[in-house]
Amino acid sequence: MMTQKAPFITFEGGEGCGKSTQAELLFRRLLQLGIDAVSYREPGGTKGAEDIRSLLLQGEGERWTPTTEALLMSASRADLVAKRILPQLEKGSWVICDRFTDSTLAYQGFGHGLGYDPLTELNRFTVGSLTPDLTFIFQLNPEVGLARTALREGGKDRYEQFDLSFHSRVEKGYEEILKKNPQRCVPINALLDIEMISQVIFEEICKRFEM
Repeated sequence: MMTQKAPFITFEGGEGCGKSTQAELLFRRLLQLGIDAVSYREPGGTKGAEDIRSLLLQGEGERWTPTTEALLMSASRADLVAKRILPQLEKGSWVICDRFTDSTLAYQGFGHGLGYDPLTELNRFTVGSLTPDLTFIFQLNPEVGLARTALREGGKDRYEQFDLSFHSRVEKGYEEILKKNPQRCVPINALLDIEMISQVIFEEICKRFEM
């Protein structure tokens, strides 16, 4: 596994928390500042990973067993890391990623009950020593998040079909990740307005990376 040489920043949180919007805003801001940056989403980012994304997000909630789901997500991530993330970090580009290994811990580890430790090992097998330099975890009551996603066009994706208890476990998973990784992970109040969240994120990045 190559040694990363540029900041790797990830955005995490439950459904409807607004992390994707903020990841995109940060990416645009970095480009405006003349910083070489790229942005990816999980699952996705390569042709193969996007194919797996369709498998994971479409269909009924029970389409896959929890173990199968975790392995599909890891296969998508392995492709993204090898073909996109590591090469970009090696050449000095900042990498922004909408979801990464913490999503597997929260969704499959806690949401589906596969456990924190087994999926930590799966993540390690999938990405080796690659770890984000900074992770923003968006905190939002799952009921509020699901109400937000219900307003989107196109209907519910597969994860949005899972019941409230699943999403509550996911939220508890993110709380545990925050406790275990206080230096890397920064909590974000997802109820704040978009502009305020964007500023909080940028100020944290300026502090962390001495911009």
